[in-house]
Amino acid sequence: MSAEVISIGALLVMFVVGTVLPINLGILAFVATFAVGTASLGLTEDEIFEGFPAKLFVTIVGVTYLFSVARRNGTIDWLVAAGVRLVRGKVALIPWVLFLVAALLTAFGTFTPAAVAILAPIGMNFAYRYKLNPLVVGMMVISGGHAGAFSPLAVSGALVLGLVDKTELQVSAVTLFSASFLINLVLSALTYALLAKRPAPLAEGSEEAAEDESLAVSGRPDWRQWLTLACLVALVVGALGFHLEIGFLALAAGALLALVDMRRQEKAVDGVSWSTLLLVAGMMTYIAMLEKAGIIENISEHAAGLGAPVAVALLLCFTVAITSAFASSTAILTAIIPIAVPLLLSSHLNAAGLIAALAVSTTIVDTSPFSTNGALVLSNARGVDGRRFYRQIIGYTGGIVALGPVVAWGALVLPWS
Repeated sequence: MSAEVISIGALLVMFVVGTVLPINLGILAFVATFAVGTASLGLTEDEIFEGFPAKLFVTIVGVTYLFSVARRNGTIDWLVAAGVRLVRGKVALIPWVLFLVAALLTAFGTFTPAAVAILAPIGMNFAYRYKLNPLVVGMMVISGGHAGAFSPLAVSGALVLGLVDKTELQVSAVTLFSASFLINLVLSALTYALLAKRPAPLAEGSEEAAEDESLAVSGRPDWRQWLTLACLVALVVGALGFHLEIGFLALAAGALLALVDMRRQEKAVDGVSWSTLLLVAGMMTYIAMLEKAGIIENISEHAAGLGAPVAVALLLCFTVAITSAFASSTAILTAIIPIAVPLLLSSHLNAAGLIAALAVSTTIVDTSPFSTNGALVLSNARGVDGRRFYRQIIGYTGGIVALGPVVAWGALVLPWS
């Protein structure tokens, strides 16, 4: 049996067992990584550990710890109340405000995970306070981030345009940005229309807890809350203006705030979503092992060599969508565009359409709990049954993986082919 069949089969078994039984999928992934990596792929332990997502680990720990501290000293309550006043009490507008803010942040150069790391904790607190569907709020933050992610100023947009510039192809920056923005806007509109009225998967006693907490935050912030707000501003400026690592900045800010308010912050570390960290770290280590062994590249190359160009384009969109749901979108984009170039040069497919379709298919699935963005939403959710909310995100992502590539291909490739 080939290594590819064994590794993909192990992935499917993990999903079935982790979904049916109450065991963290990350634990299964770590066990499978060691077993498959050493016995089937011939990797050493050091090579396997190279795939551990240390940067993502620090980001999730730092952000969730900082916002746990801010929640305990009342700053989050004050921000949520101020946000409601800003939209004049029309709470239903909050997901759209978050969508637009995320799009603006990424369009002007913020890396998408950084924008989501800043907005997801605030959005999840809005959802908790005002009984909005947390799935809708979280997914619209992510979609907003991707809506602006392919502007010429954005990290992803600059990456794709830079890769294309090295070839004989020509792709308009306006086409790339417009395609991503419109598809993510439509996705958000559908998400809002179909899911906004559905009840959240609340944990037992969470409704009572939410009602017990004061929603009417009156007066000016106290000095600890002013310090917290200053730390949050410093976090944004440091991450967006100076490109400093957001996880370390958040840990430093959280430690400072804990030191000046030790009585209330003794258990702030409990706010870190350790189960989510275990889940994401295990799965990403497994997928990184497959990338190192060349399994992902082989699958992509096999897809590129099949059938008519239009059908191959659809297959490539599905390949990157499925792969990116578990791996780095940036890495997938870097790998898939060179693979698509020979197909474009040898066929009548529209270059701008296929490149845009691949870009959208790769990023639109970052709602997955195994991606940085999805993990940030899952780890910052409040008052929900974690297992049920995880299943909701999986189901939502599964729908996007199934339909997103078809929509991107049908809208961007087929009409000009």
